[in-house]
Amino acid sequence: MSEPTLPNGVERQEIDGERRLATRGEPVYGEPTADGWRAWDPERSKLGGMLELGLETGLAGGETVLYLGAASGTTVSHVADFAGPTYAVEFAPRPARDLLDAAEPRDRLFPLLKDARKPETYAHVVESDVDAVVQDVATRGQAEVAVRNARFLADDGRLLLAIKARSEDVTAAPADVFDGALDRLREAYEILETRRLDRYHEDHLGVVATPK
Repeated sequence: MSEPTLPNGVERQEIDGERRLATRGEPVYGEPTADGWRAWDPERSKLGGMLELGLETGLAGGETVLYLGAASGTTVSHVADFAGPTYAVEFAPRPARDLLDAAEPRDRLFPLLKDARKPETYAHVVESDVDAVVQDVATRGQAEVAVRNARFLADDGRLLLAIKARSEDVTAAPADVFDGALDRLREAYEILETRRLDRYHEDHLGVVATPK
């Protein structure tokens, strides 16, 4: 299988005796480092898992990114290491405090204590026509969140979404949950690629899409 295309600023580096995805930046979650590179753990990052599995994210490096569900900054800190302006939306105050710590050494990372289900509350801050929306929101209605935030994406922008089946319905078969979410997404997006992330994240589906 051919090596997936990685964004500029994301490389495979020898860290702790193995070649691992890595970005350059200050460590955030105790990840191992070497020569200024910090390992990007795909088991703690849905986007990291998508990159490891070879999904064509469309990320080239230097993009403007809106990240929904930033939590304590594990993944969005890696994104801000290689992207341009990165807006990080997180609703819960406790992880948001850790997110602020992750943002301190990163002048391109802008934390927003907001609810991703209510994009009107941060529309005055986030640039229009962002290059990518990255979403990892563990709540019911994940596809609806993506649809509501489509307003920010450039016409040729990418949605990089991780759908967590158990956040939607713990009793339903994950495949059925994913089918329902994709149906809702298709009202606003063209689906370019999907892949199960079970190798790293059980009962998750990675989705790459672009606005209609």
